[in-house]
Amino acid sequence: MLDYLQRAKFFKTKKRLGQNFLINPDVISDIIEFAKINKDDVILEIGPGVGFVTEQLIKHAQKVIAVELDEEAIKELEKLNAPNLEIIHKDILKTELSDLHDGKLKVVANIPYYITTPIIAHLLGEIDDLTNSNRSKITDIILMVQEEVARRIVATENSASKQYGLLTILSQFWADCSILKLVGRKSFYPAPKVNSALVLMKVRKEPLLNLSDYSYFRRVIKAAFSQRRKTLKNCLLSAGFDKNKINDAILKLNLDQNIRGEKLSIEQFGELSKLL
Repeated sequence: MLDYLQRAKFFKTKKRLGQNFLINPDVISDIIEFAKINKDDVILEIGPGVGFVTEQLIKHAQKVIAVELDEEAIKELEKLNAPNLEIIHKDILKTELSDLHDGKLKVVANIPYYITTPIIAHLLGEIDDLTNSNRSKITDIILMVQEEVARRIVATENSASKQYGLLTILSQFWADCSILKLVGRKSFYPAPKVNSALVLMKVRKEPLLNLSDYSYFRRVIKAAFSQRRKTLKNCLLSAGFDKNKINDAILKLNLDQNIRGEKLSIEQFGELSKLL
């Protein structure tokens, strides 16, 4: 860890970019192992920073495409001088994956925590985005996120309150999600204030639910989670859904009149959306 720590300290990290470099060699080798990289794989690494994970990825993959926003980090990455490393100076949120590579990609990312949700939405597409071109390029995503966010990604309606929500449904709608490993704050430099977790998202070929109207479903869940303290019924009313239809749907689904949105499974939301 010392070598990584010295190298990380030598680099001036930028708080505004949310830079926390992974300096724990055990965690880095775990990432390589979890990614199950073979010689034919093309890896998209988002936010490689100064390249501690990158230098291991290039040993195993056919090619690594590293998308990095920070010019100074790019100078460090260029020192790796590897023939199978392509460095792209760009914001991932403004990057179409089809511009990067023709075939399939595995994504590995230790991303700035403040843009986790936008990045997931960018990679997977929204719930009603059935033909998202980014998602069609990806087989798996290995993501380092805040532990609290990891718990939200893999939550169910039975999880602790506040974990299950829009991010849960977005993630699970298009990917099979699991937590691979919890990672302590000391594994990073500078150390963040919170613990992290490594998440695997295996991208689905088909959405989790087969619905007739995905945009309507998105509207229903957005409404259901819009005011956490309110009942599902009141949230839907506030969002302009028809009162009688709401009452009928709640009866048909055998739900408690005072149930909150966070207590419905994704499948129940699908049924609710159909009934509304």
